[in-house]
Amino acid sequence: MPSGSSGSSGSRPETDLLRLLAEFRLPPMPDLEALAKAQRRNLEALSAANRVALEGAQAVARRHMEILQQAMTEMTEAMRALASAGDSPQARAAKQAELLKAAYEHAVANLKEIADLIQKSNAEALALLNRRFAEAMDEVKEMLKKAEAKKTG
Repeated sequence: MPSGSSGSSGSRPETDLLRLLAEFRLPPMPDLEALAKAQRRNLEALSAANRVALEGAQAVARRHMEILQQAMTEMTEAMRALASAGDSPQARAAKQAELLKAAYEHAVANLKEIADLIQKSNAEALALLNRRFAEAMDEVKEMLKKAEAKKTG
């Protein structure tokens, strides 16, 4: 037995390495064209979701501006009505309370409307992404099936 050998089995390191390399199998290569198409669809879905989110943000900004303009008009009219009223102090206080209550109700309704617009926009964008994610998972399963079929066939 040579002085560099290991154990009583007589196996040599280089033989073991060659045996391991012979048994080593690389996983099958994925269909690169299908992978590229899937990635393109992922980017298209992301772009569509971004477009929906941007359109939603623009709708919120437009509506917010309309609300501000409406509020300024209403406040101007209310100030005129209060200034021209020749009522008693009690009647003016009652009118102020009435105007304040109406302004508060408008503000709450406007906040709800803005929140609904934001929620709708976010839901649409998320639905696009969720749909694409489910499609992508189906595509991955299909690619794995094809790769397994090539491997066994």
